[in-house]
Amino acid sequence: MIAASTSNALISNRPRCFALVAGEASGDLLGAGLICALRQRHPDARFVGIGGPLMIAAGMESWHALEKLSVMGYVEVLRHLPKLLAIRRDIKRRVLALRPDCFVGIDAPDFNLGLERTFKQAGIRTVHYVSPSIWWREKRAQKMGRHADLVLCLFPMEPPIYARHGVNARFVGHPLADQFALEPDRAAARTTLNLPADVPVLALLPGSRLGEIQRLGPEFIAAARLCQKQLPALQVIAPMANAACRELFANLLAQDHAEVSIAIDSAAENSPAPIRLLDGHAHAAMIAADAVLLASGTAALEAMLAKRPMVVGYRLASLTYRIVTTLGLLKTQHYALPNILAGGALVPELMQEQCTAQNLADALLPALHVRNTPTALIAEFTRLHRELQLDADQTAAAAIDELLQTPTQH
Repeated sequence: MIAASTSNALISNRPRCFALVAGEASGDLLGAGLICALRQRHPDARFVGIGGPLMIAAGMESWHALEKLSVMGYVEVLRHLPKLLAIRRDIKRRVLALRPDCFVGIDAPDFNLGLERTFKQAGIRTVHYVSPSIWWREKRAQKMGRHADLVLCLFPMEPPIYARHGVNARFVGHPLADQFALEPDRAAARTTLNLPADVPVLALLPGSRLGEIQRLGPEFIAAARLCQKQLPALQVIAPMANAACRELFANLLAQDHAEVSIAIDSAAENSPAPIRLLDGHAHAAMIAADAVLLASGTAALEAMLAKRPMVVGYRLASLTYRIVTTLGLLKTQHYALPNILAGGALVPELMQEQCTAQNLADALLPALHVRNTPTALIAEFTRLHRELQLDADQTAAAAIDELLQTPTQH
């Protein structure tokens, strides 16, 4: 009896262990913030799984490179399926052997949900961080309870949908809303990027995946050229997510017979080239710009938080688009996050065949001519910004701790 009590005490006092799997750069950012918040609560905790440079810098032991999971669309996934399945088998084996206190799947539902279901059935606490897009596919919410003990939601409209299906979900706010000031400093951003204060600036963000850049890059470049014809003083900057993205976009520019100036850091001098590539600095580029042309996704939310006019363009791989339209999977009227949050057409979004250089340029030019974000648009962006500010890292860590204090059902 004494031995059993001693054993239980040792188990309860052992350092926490958290397994996390992030599938792309945005997940790496979320994961790093969560690791830091959890470490404040559990200084001796161990963090393992799959993460990018930010999660690794926060103290995570990454078993595989995050980039191996950064694929999107049915066609792209099929091409990489053998490697993805091998990685998932390895993660399953390691986590089941380690039996961490909690497994946190960060976004990447196609990869993470199957793991979460396995671990939940094995009695390991499971959390899914970033809800799938349930606002246009509510059946997903019904299934989530079989996979995760807790869903951490970034947007306020999501937990009520889960509640209708008896799924434990918590709105924790969005970490990006905590990073942006309510009133971003455009002058400071331009100083950081060595941009003149008195010229129009367009920021291009064609995506963080190579497939996205391949599909959107040529149209984005052509749209920028059309804008420059109307505004010869227009400076165009393109922050790149990583070296591979920069190389691909530079090749697309070369094919467009454009000279490219690559700014290695914020101290680089202004480039006379029409399109200037930046290594990172996406947030500063958005804040500095008079308008932003971007791929649908997290970047649209970032531009909203930067309080900048934007045009959202996107193209799926043609086969992927045919599959999802044939199966009736596209049932929403809006795709851009600002429009979804506002419940209406707050910013222009041009999808698939509408995403042409001329259409994109036509949508961008009014903002580039005026060079001031409309007051009403700033007010709506600010309202949405405040709604998302909940100190997400700490709120998410607290929700996970609360889950760990409740009895398991397995």
